[in-house]
Amino acid sequence: MLWSYSKLDDEKVKKIAELEKKLNVTLLAFSGQEIKNAELSADELKQIEELEGKLGLSLVAVKA
Repeated sequence: MLWSYSKLDDEKVKKIAELEKKLNVTLLAFSGQEIKNAELSADELKQIEELEGKLGLSLVAVKA
């Protein structure tokens, strides 16, 4: 399972914003996504890791 930012309708955004204001914090909403990781060779994984290092972020290879 992969976790990503939730898609929120206006009502959910409003409720979250109200609680943020009350608590004086920023809340992030995440939802689980049912996906499968891609099968990668050692060389492909190395290429992804190198790009992650250059860009300073994390990448996830998934099966489309």
